[in-house]
Amino acid sequence: DISKTSWGLNWDYIIVHESGHEWFGNAITAKEPADIWIHEAFTTYTEVLFTQCKNGQNAANEYAIGLREGIENNKPILGQYEINEEESIDMYRKGANMIHTLRQVINDDDKFKFILQSLTSDFKNKTIETNDIITKINLISKMDFTNFFNQYLKTTEIPRLIIKKEKKQIGYKWDESQQFPQNFSIKLSNGIWLNAKSNEWNFLDLKRKDKFKVDKNFYIEIKEIK
Repeated sequence: DISKTSWGLNWDYIIVHESGHEWFGNAITAKEPADIWIHEAFTTYTEVLFTQCKNGQNAANEYAIGLREGIENNKPILGQYEINEEESIDMYRKGANMIHTLRQVINDDDKFKFILQSLTSDFKNKTIETNDIITKINLISKMDFTNFFNQYLKTTEIPRLIIKKEKKQIGYKWDESQQFPQNFSIKLSNGIWLNAKSNEWNFLDLKRKDKFKVDKNFYIEIKEIK
């Protein structure tokens, strides 16, 4: 069980993962090694979906979150083109958590399912590259995830939300030193959504007992400043 959550002990990893490659890797094939994350990220996410089918959404979320322990973030997932560059091992677990985060941001499982189905139907028996995936997801979701993918695939840093506490308010914004994650709102553990769609300060009123805690299904980093 690579998630270390015990959920993966309910099924055979090799059977589930390699069966997933019948869709991403065989039916859909990356043009070159730089884009191999298309095979491995989506196939690793089939493990999450299989867990959901067998044990429910909470189990699937725990499995996805558990995968993060093995993320190295020592080199970008997306390799350099035309040099046959060896891919980053993070294409598996980090790639799956990128997709899991994408699912949270879209916040519509019917639409998310349609995206997966559209990828497999529209790209079947074709060789594709990263931009094909991004263009298709942007088109179906009617959101711009270009910088979202750039941040997760082309850098070793995950999206960083900066927060500062001011009396009864919390200020928050995306780190402007990173790729700005357009249209990337996040949800707190109490169900409140933050309209964090810019790198300018936004403010949230908090009651005395409220805590600023991001939903763990969003694979992002929080940096608090004074």
